[in-house]
Amino acid sequence: MILEPLGAVVLGLALAWAALRALPDRLPSRRAVLATGALGALFGVFLMHSVLGPGHLVAALIGAATIGAVTLSLLVRPRSRNGLSRSSPAV
Repeated sequence: MILEPLGAVVLGLALAWAALRALPDRLPSRRAVLATGALGALFGVFLMHSVLGPGHLVAALIGAATIGAVTLSLLVRPRSRNGLSRSSPAV
């Protein structure tokens, strides 16, 4: 019972960490990304547990990873038009 939410939070944090490593200049603050990843995966495991019922740990974690990734994708900002990041000065 406690394994699903705990696994989902760990999975969400891992997804958020990977997103921060891959797209550091296109995401908001580190704290917001980590919180969104963990909460998105927690919501995903809750939703999958509600739909599938107990006893489907792997399917619930797959759903948690999917919904966590979707919520993280909502945080990604578009690239700037001139190719410069927001932190670099204009030339």
